[in-house]
Amino acid sequence: LALIPPGAERVSVGKRSGRHSKDQATIDALLVEAAAASKRVVRLKGGDPFIFGRGGEEVEACRAAGMPVEVVPGISAAIGAAAQAQLPLTHREASSAVSFVAGQCKGLTDQDWSGLAGKGRTLVIYMGVATAADIADKLMADGVSPAIPVAVLENGTRADMRSLRTLLADLGDMVAREEVKSPALIVVGDVAA
Repeated sequence: LALIPPGAERVSVGKRSGRHSKDQATIDALLVEAAAASKRVVRLKGGDPFIFGRGGEEVEACRAAGMPVEVVPGISAAIGAAAQAQLPLTHREASSAVSFVAGQCKGLTDQDWSGLAGKGRTLVIYMGVATAADIADKLMADGVSPAIPVAVLENGTRADMRSLRTLLADLGDMVAREEVKSPALIVVGDVAA
């Protein structure tokens, strides 16, 4: 943000767990309106705009309005935080697959997560702090071992990042005890040992 020219108009549209300064339709409309007024529009997002960042929706809105779009890729929160924590999401000896899921989705208990975590697989859960205990119960009900290692990466890629380790069976208790706050990622798999 320090690199933004002083005369540039800034419009905050930030979102945090349940607190949205503007809804997605309003954000889409702001982007299209500014571009239609021949303004140079930059939609600055943390991480990769296409991994739970609504970048796809914003690109679709601009394209539908006939506006050209350029995307500068970012490093996803999962990749950045895991690297900072020196936690490989894949490892020749432990995991050959990685999946990203949202931990705050409609019908969480109805989701089929079987096969996403377990031997040889890593599961990264975005936005899962508030539902950590439910996520652990869901995974164990879907057959994931209660003893599988879990890492919780709070404030990833920031100087105050915390990397906490536990087992799946203890995830909910650990998140509560350590007072984990968003943003945080939950990494489930042998790579988290």
